Order: sequence, then structure tokens, then C-alpha cells
Amino acid sequence: MTGFDPSWLELREGADATARAAELLDPLRSALPQEGPLVIWDLGCGTGSQGRWLSGRLRGPQHWILHDGDPRLLDRARASEYVTADGTPATVETRAGDIGALRASDLVGASLVTASALLDVLTAAEVEAIAAAAACPVLLTLSVVGRVRLSPSEPLDAEFAAAFDAHQRRDGLLGPDAVAAATRAFGRRGASVQARPSPWRLGPGQAALTAEWLRGWVAAAVEQRPDLAPFAGDYLGRRLTECAAGRLTAEVHHVDLLVLPGSSS
Repeated sequence: MTGFDPSWLELREGADATARAAELLDPLRSALPQEGPLVIWDLGCGTGSQGRWLSGRLRGPQHWILHDGDPRLLDRARASEYVTADGTPATVETRAGDIGALRASDLVGASLVTASALLDVLTAAEVEAIAAAAACPVLLTLSVVGRVRLSPSEPLDAEFAAAFDAHQRRDGLLGPDAVAAATRAFGRRGASVQARPSPWRLGPGQAALTAEWLRGWVAAAVEQRPDLAPFAGDYLGRRLTECAAGRLTAEVHHVDLLVLPGSSS
């Protein structure tokens, strides 16, 4: 996978960290090996934000395998420091490659497979590949589910939201259907899947992120539905003005999934 702007990934990192469903950590810890190094694969690692968040919440020692299709992002992720809950540095390696090409043989020895903000930009075949390859616990965070709420609301909100969701499903991508598709894919293989909400709740303290999200949200909607273009400039201008004045809040809903393999896995 390529095409993610590192500056966007860095801008959203704080909101992502706040949103992730921390209540899934206890059952995850219980399911992980209690002795020996944890070997953690981070799929679509981006700049490494999932590793920076999760490494400090799991025991050491840890070895992270950062997997992404974009060499620029791998370079940034490799430069980060990942520190375990024990205070010891994790070891890190990077793998460049296509997530859809993952095989079970690639993940032999993995204690955990994880990913953040990834499921919704995958195809059904890629989700099936992950489900078929992973025989260990899997933690998948921050998958969009197609629910956005802006306050104050406007009649056009629903039009832009529907167009954005359709854009997310372009070219066979799962978009808001990813959580359901992943739940089915892992469930067919005997795994149990726990789902928890992990919404962004953006207010005046996240104005820069809200503004950048709005620009991308509206642009994607217009790309999907050019008939919205005549309204987009004024709509976005109003929303950005409200955002800059501290009058706009946004809830962007996501879901986190914890997958625990069945006894037959």
C-alpha cells in the first residue's frame, strides 16, 4: 500500500491514541504468551503510531516486525523508539510488501498481529488473506464504520457523508463494511471476535486535525459525486470557520477488533 501522507499520519496520532479501545488490552494480555519475547507484526504500520502506542502497554521483551508497502513510511517507522511496559527498548525490523500476499508461513512465530486504520482500505481478498495467515491473536484498531456526526449539524452533512462512504468503497475496497467482513472472515476460521467502539471526538483542542479531516472528507465526497461540487466550497468554508472559532465538534466513529484464535486454530 502506498499514498498515505506522513504528515497526516502524524497529525492524527494523538487522536488515534485517545480513541483506541483500551478495554481490549486486558483480554489481549491474557491471550499472549506469558514467557519469552513477544513477536509482533504491525501490518500497514505507517509511521509506527500503533507500535508507539501498544509497545508500552505490553510486557517485554518485544520484537516488532513493521510491514508496509511504502518505503518512505517504513523509514520513519524504523527511526522511532518502541519501549515496552518494562521500560526496555523493543527490537525492530521492517518488511516491505503487499499485505494481500501474506501467507501463514510468513507469520510463523508471531505472538500478535496488529494494525491501525487499515481494515477499511483493504479489499475483501486482503482481509481474507490476513484471517487465513494469522494463527495468533489479532488486534485491529480504528476501522471506520460510516458514522459521522458534526455539531452544529447542517442538512448537507448527510449528503457529504454518504458520498464519502461510497468513495471509501471504490475499486473494491471495503470501507465502512470492513469490520463486518473481518468479523465474518475470522469467525469462519473458528476465532472469537470482540468489537469495541473507538470514536474520534474532536473539539476545539483538535482544530488542526478537524480542519484537515474536513478538507479530505469533502474532497473525497466531491470526487465520488461531482454534483456536490457547486455546494462544496461554501459548505467547507462554513465548517472551517466554525472550526477555527472553536464552535465545531466532530465525532468520527471507528471500531476496534480483538481476534482470539479458537482451540482448533
